[in-house]
Amino acid sequence: MGAWQCLLREGEDSRGVAKMPSKPQVISLWGLVSQIPPEKLQRLYVDFPHRLRHLLGDWLENQPWEFLIGSDAFCCNMASTLLSAMVQHLQTSARKQGEGNAILQHISTLESIYQRDPLKLVATFRQILQGEKKAVMEQFRHLPMPFHWRQEELKFNTALQRLQHRLGETRLLREALQQGTEAGQVPLHNLIETPANGTGPSEALAKLLQETVGELEAAQALVLKRIQIWKRQQQLAGNGAPFDDSMTLLQERCESLVDIYFQLQQEVGAAGGELEPKTRAVLISRLDEVLRTLVISSFLVEKQPPQVLKTQTKFQAGVRFLLGLRFLGSSAKLPLVRADMVTEKQARELSMPQGSGTGAESTGEITNNTVPLEISVSGNSCSALFKNLLLKKIKRCERKGTESVTEEKCAVLFSTSFTLGPNKLPIQLQALSLPLVVIVHGNQDNNAKATILWDNAFSEMDRVPFVVAERVPWEKMCETLNLKFMAEVGTNQGLLPEHFLFLAQKIFNDNSLNIEAFQHRSVSWSQFNKEILLGRGFTFWQWFDGVLDLTKRCLKSYWSDQLIIGFISKQYVTSLLLNEPDGTFLLRFSDSEIGGITIAHVIRGQDGSPQIENIQPFSAKDLSIRSLGDRIRDLVQLKNLYPKKPKDEAFRSHYKHEQIGKDGRGYVPATIKMTVERDQPLPTPEPQMSTMVPTYDIGMAPDSMAMHVGPDMAPQVYPSLSHSIPSYPALPQEESVTVLPAFQEPHLQIPSNLRNMNQPFDQPHPQGLLPCQPQEHAMSSPESLICPDVTMREESCLSQPVGGFSQVSWVGEDMFPPLLPPTEQDLTKLILEGQGESGGGSSGAQPLLQPASYGQSGISMSHLDLRANPSW
Repeated sequence: MGAWQCLLREGEDSRGVAKMPSKPQVISLWGLVSQIPPEKLQRLYVDFPHRLRHLLGDWLENQPWEFLIGSDAFCCNMASTLLSAMVQHLQTSARKQGEGNAILQHISTLESIYQRDPLKLVATFRQILQGEKKAVMEQFRHLPMPFHWRQEELKFNTALQRLQHRLGETRLLREALQQGTEAGQVPLHNLIETPANGTGPSEALAKLLQETVGELEAAQALVLKRIQIWKRQQQLAGNGAPFDDSMTLLQERCESLVDIYFQLQQEVGAAGGELEPKTRAVLISRLDEVLRTLVISSFLVEKQPPQVLKTQTKFQAGVRFLLGLRFLGSSAKLPLVRADMVTEKQARELSMPQGSGTGAESTGEITNNTVPLEISVSGNSCSALFKNLLLKKIKRCERKGTESVTEEKCAVLFSTSFTLGPNKLPIQLQALSLPLVVIVHGNQDNNAKATILWDNAFSEMDRVPFVVAERVPWEKMCETLNLKFMAEVGTNQGLLPEHFLFLAQKIFNDNSLNIEAFQHRSVSWSQFNKEILLGRGFTFWQWFDGVLDLTKRCLKSYWSDQLIIGFISKQYVTSLLLNEPDGTFLLRFSDSEIGGITIAHVIRGQDGSPQIENIQPFSAKDLSIRSLGDRIRDLVQLKNLYPKKPKDEAFRSHYKHEQIGKDGRGYVPATIKMTVERDQPLPTPEPQMSTMVPTYDIGMAPDSMAMHVGPDMAPQVYPSLSHSIPSYPALPQEESVTVLPAFQEPHLQIPSNLRNMNQPFDQPHPQGLLPCQPQEHAMSSPESLICPDVTMREESCLSQPVGGFSQVSWVGEDMFPPLLPPTEQDLTKLILEGQGESGGGSSGAQPLLQPASYGQSGISMSHLDLRANPSW
């Protein structure tokens, strides 16, 4: 079961197909526990009744049970507080749910039991939560992400509370020692844990201070980790992942630790002679290192420069100093921030322990590259915004091996300096932007985007700049392509498992019918955007990016309305449509052209046999002249969108309104309509096959655009394209497939798991999908390129809310469909096997693709008859 199914189990239809939730759902741990059969959880509720556990609900997981380790005064105080809160919550829930007095009496009994030892309650609930997490992992294979974030927040808040408690203990003990108070007046054993070796109060104070500084260092590590996570989320947002760019939480955490630092520094200074000089020096050194690390780590790039950066083009960027209000709030003159371009080698040197001591030489000339930090009291921030940066030129560095200029990564280094504290300690702040690729011409944009997409998706936190894996799991690539597609197109409708199967076949050049063949494979950078696809003149990414561009500019509303299958091979189309009525059609992206969409439909030969025709693909330029919906309306031979939806019902909202009568100036409007003409009639299949491979009729003439003058539409003028698209060798137009009779086919044993494909295409996407985030630095297309039908349904498309995307890998045994259609090679192999079986072709040969009812076995291609899977 995939992770997306776990999140949406309650939204399944009668066939077990998960539905898209109408609203984004926040799933708690208790929300998943409630879906587990009670018999699997009976052993968890021995010390705490199951009935009362239901009354607590998700309140239980929002308390710090797992972070109260030990039996010191802090843990005892927290346990008592939590016991009181639990009793109050139980009583409130019981009254709301109309529970009787028996439940209220039971709650009072539990309170009296745990009041004797509140820590026992902590241990009981910690055990229950651990058992529930284990049960959820076994049932759903993942824990909900909101639970993870809440646990991280509880961990830091508990550490902060413990630090404040420790400070109170330290202060009381120091004052007692300095005042010479005896133990009877100030009970030291209530303030600290009495050492077993009988050390005196001075040694106890030193130990308490050392432990408190250690806990401050641990809390600082939590903050630094959270900053790294924020940076990683910011990078993933470049590929379309959701991202909360608010820095308020990070700033609050940094400021709270700085406050603890100053209080601890004051306690160490006030202890004076109670501490040995060596101990005091060590404490001061550790505290100073905590402060220095916090300060330099709190200087972040808030607004990233565009990751594909063209020379002589203005851009913006911004930085934020989280501790600026603490250290620069009273400064008369705020420091300047400078922006410089650095190479990957220079970025690597800056990451070294001593690398930040000197400024790096800029590898490119940037104008308007100095801006002062600004304090915003209302915004509670200290930041600098570069509004008019411009990279005039770039100095290319020496490249490695076959690396091209679009694989060369650079970064913008933001730096500033100021003096800290009364001792005027010099502090230098530096922050590197995300890696970017510098281009000098628009035709480099496509390959540069591939470099950035790969780096954003597969880099690790705390890496050496800008090292990234050369090979990654295919399932991770599927997640990346899905995120990119949804964000770039601006749709809630993501890719289906069947789409990923087609993409896997394409990138691996593997038409295997074995579903598991792709689940555990890895894909390399070369396969992604260096190796030319077999028989084509472009790479996998160049083809996929062409689909992205076409869909974004001309097909967004069609895709969001689930009218386009898109990612499907021509062979699969044949198996889908061959047994459908005349005029059934579907839409798929061209496999042989970049940025093209074609219509495949069923027609009849002279003898009435079904044949599949693929109309020459339409480019974005074609669709800017006449929209896809209007082209479909023009073709009378198109009747039903696969499987059985009348085309007017499916595409009516995408038709352009036809003007009737003269326009305001008295003119009779003219319109352009599409027709498909043929040079010769469709061939009739031969009674016997003379070759052992399918033949293809390429005699179909290209589309012809006939000009008809009528009172229905006004002429429109469309500007020429300004979008630069790489040129590739001319490719043959889509063929018309002629299906020939075959020899008697041998019987094939088909595994039972390959006989069911019952997920309809018109069902919503079966997994929780990520909300689309606008790519801030993505290069938008000129207005002149937007197709005329794009705005018709975009409001409704974007208004649909999206469910959360599982953070764990969602590719499981159910990701891929239980069947893959035959390719040309598979059909050829099958024909060869049939000829050998039947002795060269008997007069009783059966058609290769004959109609068969779903679920039957045999070589009548019933296992390849995909009519039972209306998802295609």
